[in-house]
Amino acid sequence: MERLYHRFMTEKVEQEGSARTVDANREQMRMVIFDLERMLPQEHQVRAVWAYVERLDLSRFYDAIRSREGKAGRPAVDPRIYLALWIEGMLDGVGSSRKIAHLCQYHLAYQWICGGVPINHHSLSDFRNLASDLLKGLLKQSVERLMRAGVVQIKQVSQDGMKVRASAGASSFRTRGKLEQLAHQQVETLAREIEDDGGASDQRDQTERTEASERIKRALEEMDEAEARKRSTNGKKKTEARTSTTDPEARVMKMPDGGYRPAFNIHIASDVESMVVLAVEVNNEGTDLHAMLPLAEQIEADYDVRPEQWLADGGCTSVDNIEKMSKRGCKVIAPVRQRTNPDRKPSDPRPGDSEAILEWRARMETEQAKEAYKRRGATSECINAHFRNQGLLRLLVRSAKALAVALVHAITSNMRREWALA
Repeated sequence: MERLYHRFMTEKVEQEGSARTVDANREQMRMVIFDLERMLPQEHQVRAVWAYVERLDLSRFYDAIRSREGKAGRPAVDPRIYLALWIEGMLDGVGSSRKIAHLCQYHLAYQWICGGVPINHHSLSDFRNLASDLLKGLLKQSVERLMRAGVVQIKQVSQDGMKVRASAGASSFRTRGKLEQLAHQQVETLAREIEDDGGASDQRDQTERTEASERIKRALEEMDEAEARKRSTNGKKKTEARTSTTDPEARVMKMPDGGYRPAFNIHIASDVESMVVLAVEVNNEGTDLHAMLPLAEQIEADYDVRPEQWLADGGCTSVDNIEKMSKRGCKVIAPVRQRTNPDRKPSDPRPGDSEAILEWRARMETEQAKEAYKRRGATSECINAHFRNQGLLRLLVRSAKALAVALVHAITSNMRREWALA
């Protein structure tokens, strides 16, 4: 029966001719009706992102726009669009302006934010990288809203630093002698090209060489600080200091995996109870010692409050920090370093200890302080993980722009916490 059926079907196909199919015609022009509002699901997270951005006061961003009604000039893109694109990008782990601009061309969520407004990566990048002061104001707003709701009280603050790979290669670090040699070569090359007065392509090369010459100059300016940092306690240099011709402010640091790479240190102060980011600082120090007081001062200036307890790890602990924080009425909860003499306890006083240091040593022996310190890891490490998941694995910008990147991550993290606490 199977053979007869197969023979019957074969003869039938031969009698009816070849199969008919609808072929793809990619050259045919089409008019497509595209309803962004209806295509995007009502429960999509980007709607919540836009609602959050709409509740922020962006008046300072609008004040900076030079295009005004009644005057010539092209209208500026709404700052809410730029901010929402960056926040949505952070939630998706995208930190590149080029990548976000590309997503705006085909990804429904990003197209919904744009609403037909054309976006290019240059403007998107400039919005973030050139607005650190304005972004600080938005971070402050994100905290104040939760303070008014009674969610954030800023009684306990947790501090931690996370080292992020800089946008500079290890081979770009040069000694002072090599930098001076490169600077001399750049001056000679520029002088020769200007004298030749070449075409447009040569002028572009001259611009690139001028920018390279400026970076070399900045690297030489940073050399004094790098050399001072390299000196050990006995006044001798450990190794010859080097600075980068790509990112002069970057420094080689010991990373969490034990390796040494160019990086910046992003310091984050957060409220322990709500895990909301309160303040952010960025520097090129390999330790967290120099960030405690600036963060405390920033919190007081922004929110007019001094926390009762400051939780920090051993890398933030120094006699100077503890004494200054004690004068501010803030108790430092940080581990006491172990003694080299096994017969002596960490809490035993040392010659020259001030009253604040003695109180700190005694405090860290109590069970209350030990329990409080456990909350530091649960707070700061969780926030650090959020930043990493948002794409903060390597900086794609240089120098001072790193602060703007950290602030956008902090705003995004606070938005997520507001969703969770609502």
